[in-house]
Amino acid sequence: MAVSVTVEREVIEPGETTYLQDAWELKERIRREEGVLKQRRGFFTDAYRRSTVHAYVTAEDQLIGFAAVRRDGYILFLAVAPEFRGDGYAKRLVAAVAEDHSSVTCHARTTNTGALGFYEHVGFERVRRVNGYYEDGGDAFYLRLGEGDLKSKLSRFVGL
Repeated sequence: MAVSVTVEREVIEPGETTYLQDAWELKERIRREEGVLKQRRGFFTDAYRRSTVHAYVTAEDQLIGFAAVRRDGYILFLAVAPEFRGDGYAKRLVAAVAEDHSSVTCHARTTNTGALGFYEHVGFERVRRVNGYYEDGGDAFYLRLGEGDLKSKLSRFVGL
């Protein structure tokens, strides 16, 4: 029997630290289980504080997903708890970013096939490969959401 969960989106403005610890713990859980989203805590904390964060939270204040975004529409972090994947939260997070920005970009590790598949599914294009992008020497793809009206492009995925 499936259990219904009430989830709402919140926007955390730059300078605020609401859900910072929860976001770190979610990111670290994904890192441990999947070997992705590796960052130093200080880097993550500073980036989170400087970003606008779109967060999905249950009625019990459980953070289930978030996107931390710079002022220029660059997605620094995008994470959804594994048990909530497939329910459209990541697509809605990208759509929220696209509503606020004329350009949406990010990097994804070349070996992170799950992230690359997701980004390409919602309309991101590989712009270039960046060798040695990550601190551990790992390579990345620089991705950009396709040109045109971003809102209408994403609406078919998330029903905007």
